[in-house]
Amino acid sequence: MSMVWTVYLSGEIHSDWRERIETGVKALDLPVELVAPITVHEDSDDCGVAIFGPEDNKFWHDRKGAQLNAMRTKSLLAGADIAIIRFGEKYKQWNAAFDAGQAAALGIPYITLHPTEHDHALKEVDAAANGVAREPGQVVDALAYIIRGDMPKS
Repeated sequence: MSMVWTVYLSGEIHSDWRERIETGVKALDLPVELVAPITVHEDSDDCGVAIFGPEDNKFWHDRKGAQLNAMRTKSLLAGADIAIIRFGEKYKQWNAAFDAGQAAALGIPYITLHPTEHDHALKEVDAAANGVAREPGQVVDALAYIIRGDMPKS
């Protein structure tokens, strides 16, 4: 199969989960292009005022950045074959929950990635997901199975 799968990596930006998935995808030589939102927090927050000019009111400062980020997210997510939605341990990722809802509405299959302590809070998000992973390695194994039918090597 010559298809290159586009996988959108949404959510938490404070750990190395994206890099771990990228390393696993490369190690298995999977035909995958990984795409993601801007993961430099300051850039994501300040892009609007850096491009369109400063704002005295923090609401409008945030709004300008959010609108630019939304264009990126909407475009990349709409073009994805699969989305991985990561909910980390420390912060509430409302944007990740929003991305999961958008993926569901667009009919884009997604896998959530989060620790067990979030199971109750994410029960509806997980119920709409096509899989729930606990570790990035499980995501890589799922991609290998989806793309090539490869079972994990134990």
